[in-house]
Amino acid sequence: MNAPRHECWAITDAAAGNQRQALALAEHLDLPIRPLVLEARAPWSWLAPRVILGGRLALPPGERAGFAPPWPRVAIGCGRTAALFTRMLRTLSHGHCHTVQILDPRMDPRHWDTLIAPCHDDVAGPNVLTPLGSLNPVDGEWLADAREAWPHLAELPAPRIGVLLGGPRQGLAMDAAWTQAFISGLRALHQRRGGSLLVLASRRTPPRLAGALREALCDVPGLHWTGSEGPNPYPGVLAWADRLVVTPDSVNMLSEACAVGCAVHTFAPPPLPDKLARFHRALREAALLHDLEGDAPDRQPPLRETAAIAAAMRRRLGLPGEGRP
Repeated sequence: MNAPRHECWAITDAAAGNQRQALALAEHLDLPIRPLVLEARAPWSWLAPRVILGGRLALPPGERAGFAPPWPRVAIGCGRTAALFTRMLRTLSHGHCHTVQILDPRMDPRHWDTLIAPCHDDVAGPNVLTPLGSLNPVDGEWLADAREAWPHLAELPAPRIGVLLGGPRQGLAMDAAWTQAFISGLRALHQRRGGSLLVLASRRTPPRLAGALREALCDVPGLHWTGSEGPNPYPGVLAWADRLVVTPDSVNMLSEACAVGCAVHTFAPPPLPDKLARFHRALREAALLHDLEGDAPDRQPPLRETAAIAAAMRRRLGLPGEGRP
């Protein structure tokens, strides 16, 4: 077999959240990075990552040339589809590629060299690393770059309160009643704190939710971004925020908000889905997440776990140094 390429493959599907996690970890390893966005064909897509019989036939013919030897030294996958290909790589490379899977693949961790699953996934094993939240690129350098890229946000009245909107998910409706209560909570927070509200929708935000906030908060200084107002100011909002409010649905957004170092609030009336409830509880026990109607100190210790996970990976791989601080 050919010697492995001295590079890291970051394998994901098209989901932005999965791409951010895989790339955030890959960037800390100081290896050349090759991003691969792969989609499996049926029936592999139905059964991923449990069935690897047939190997590269799971890929459409046009994508097979990119998934070919020489295999990389490290492959980092995030998401269920990526778990199929990282599991395949362990076999195809005869163990020469160190396979890393982010998020619970709902299979025995022994099928990968390293599994990274957040604590609320409740996965254990000798090769399992368990951060509190999701991996992300948010650190001091990332925030400084974002402030430089979005300097005009500093002109908005302080305190600048970023409002990050996700969307409904199974077990969390975020219906009309929830929306009105959320708006009331935002108005009350603004009345207590003053300043401005910087409201950002995401791909998962229903138009009705974004529209309701725009209409109800039109008299409050700040901005509303729903996807049609130019480039997404999300990095700038995190960088300039004095306080953040995040809808309760997204582990990724909550993790990135908690990485900033300012107070983070959410509106999460019970019940929440079990795994999500465990994640919220862990953040609250660490004093990193607060009720929308409650108060909290302006600053809190930032939750920045990617560098520590990467340092553990570097030791496992025998790579020198600790990577990016």
